[in-house]
Amino acid sequence: MAICGKISVEVAIKVEASKFFHILAKELHNIQNICERVHGANLHEGDDWHHPDSVKHWTCLIDGKAITCKEKIEAIDEEKKSLSYKLFDGDVGLNYKVFKVNVQVTETNNNEGALVKWSVEYEKINEDVKTPYAYLEYYEKGTKEIDDHLLKA
Repeated sequence: MAICGKISVEVAIKVEASKFFHILAKELHNIQNICERVHGANLHEGDDWHHPDSVKHWTCLIDGKAITCKEKIEAIDEEKKSLSYKLFDGDVGLNYKVFKVNVQVTETNNNEGALVKWSVEYEKINEDVKTPYAYLEYYEKGTKEIDDHLLKA
């Protein structure tokens, strides 16, 4: 069984790429009010939710279990509408030495919505740890909830 890997999922959304990306890049603090699997989020270190030096503390429902972790933005590319996050500590830190989440939002060719691609790069602490497919399901469901929220706004 592989200890390191990369898995990904693409989700088609109805809103335009810039609106969806704006939520992730500028309004991340609102995710807990939009996504039912996010049970809590707070700014752990720093003054700004969207600054790369800031650390957020999350409590989420993954695979039917409440998990905690800290998250830090590693890179933001406004032009490419992409973000990279590092997750660590809490339940994530107990199972993974490395856990990076990348997201990129791109317009579709017909400009009717967008595609959101989530990728998780990981290194398990040992072979007994599950491949984090449940995290991809979490991101997929959250993407649909954000899309629905933005369509209603």
